[in-house]
Amino acid sequence: MKIKLIFFLMLPVWLGFSGPPFLFSQIRPFTEVFPSASVEQRHAAFSAEGYLYTGHRTENLTLMPRTGERIRVEKSSLGPNPGFFVEALRIVPRKNISLLRIYNALQKIQGLKGKTYYSETSKRHIPLFPDAVRIEGPKNLRSFLPDPPPAQVLPTGEIFYVRLTDTRFGNCYYEISLTVNQQGILYKISNFKNVTYGPIPVMKEKTFTALLYIEPVEEGLALYCLAGAEVSDFIAKFVDIPSALNKRLDVFIAWLLDGIQ
Repeated sequence: MKIKLIFFLMLPVWLGFSGPPFLFSQIRPFTEVFPSASVEQRHAAFSAEGYLYTGHRTENLTLMPRTGERIRVEKSSLGPNPGFFVEALRIVPRKNISLLRIYNALQKIQGLKGKTYYSETSKRHIPLFPDAVRIEGPKNLRSFLPDPPPAQVLPTGEIFYVRLTDTRFGNCYYEISLTVNQQGILYKISNFKNVTYGPIPVMKEKTFTALLYIEPVEEGLALYCLAGAEVSDFIAKFVDIPSALNKRLDVFIAWLLDGIQ
């Protein structure tokens, strides 16, 4: 009996797995993770562009995934007064990608540096983040930290801080939290300092939140994004907030996919 028990405990190591037991959960189909998706939303999610909704009201957000256990993706996660929203879902046809590979890709903050987006105004691709670096925290913005080496064991979660030099908004400071459960990883980004457009405040601290939920499903890799921001009507006249949020989500998705190759 003891020999069988040792064999069972050692089997994950011999097969090349590491980490806590919840890594061995069964991969779910798309319809189980997104049971409320309509036929049109499903077709869009599996297209190259993915499903996208932008607007000013959360009532139309219908794709909230069933994440289970420790992870919650809810409208209330965006804060009390978000006036602008982006909801996006894309199924990337990549399979056999472990949560550990995804987690390590999400750690590569410096990989965001130089990632481009297409500017309709300039009619060319320009870098969204000319610089991207980890920082020690809100009390020490100038103490830069290197990205950590790849993890060998998947943790249940962590919190760290970054400075992203935005091509439009200058230096922006964010708190990032990662939460892991049996099915996927939630990557939450929120600003802990004001975001400005030149001398003009665009978003006050803690009024922008983006959630990126990643789960391997039977059909590929599900990337669900939900972002919201509280912006004054005055600023909204000069800055297309939904477009700005969507561009940044697109860059984050491209960065993640590059990181797991």
